[in-house]
Amino acid sequence: MSAREDVLGRIRTALGERRPDVVVPRDYRATDDRPAAQRLDVLVDRLEDYKASVLRCGPDEVAATVAAALDTGLGAGWQPASVVVAPGVPAGWRPEGTSEDDGRPAVDLAAFAATLTGVAVAIAETGTLVLDGGPLSGRRAVSLLPDCLVCVVETGQVVGSVPEALPRLDPNAPLTMVSGPSATSDIELQRVEGVHGPRTLVVVLVG
Repeated sequence: MSAREDVLGRIRTALGERRPDVVVPRDYRATDDRPAAQRLDVLVDRLEDYKASVLRCGPDEVAATVAAALDTGLGAGWQPASVVVAPGVPAGWRPEGTSEDDGRPAVDLAAFAATLTGVAVAIAETGTLVLDGGPLSGRRAVSLLPDCLVCVVETGQVVGSVPEALPRLDPNAPLTMVSGPSATSDIELQRVEGVHGPRTLVVVLVG
């Protein structure tokens, strides 16, 4: 029995056989009627407010823009060998000489300076990128251990709100929701970046 099953079993025992019927209110806004271009602007605004960098490009400019994103995140002297790429990232997006994640021990990923991934969906209202552990997103360790994360987002992956995003996602997948670079604040409100994941997030928005 897993810990989750143990906890749920105890709750069922406490509630007994006669469990009250609970009606969950669903009167929240489930769709976003804003035009697609406006949703993209909202996403960019939220990401930049969270201290992420956003580079926009056309579909035929992804590779060059990814290289520019790595310049932004690592500086102009970065080396391709220092970048690990999720296995499902298209070849046309990858700078030449980067390393594909091959399932190596997670601790080895910390030796890379940056990661390149795609996303499963992006939520404009909250400025959130959702990685689902699939080939395009890569396993969770790939996006958390290197110090810089570069995510490629296509416009068709951008939705307005969380209720629109959830039906696109597998609830059993290891979802990672990224809203800006990793950051936390102590009791004196001193902001520290990079504690729980990449301290630098660069988003390439395609379209």
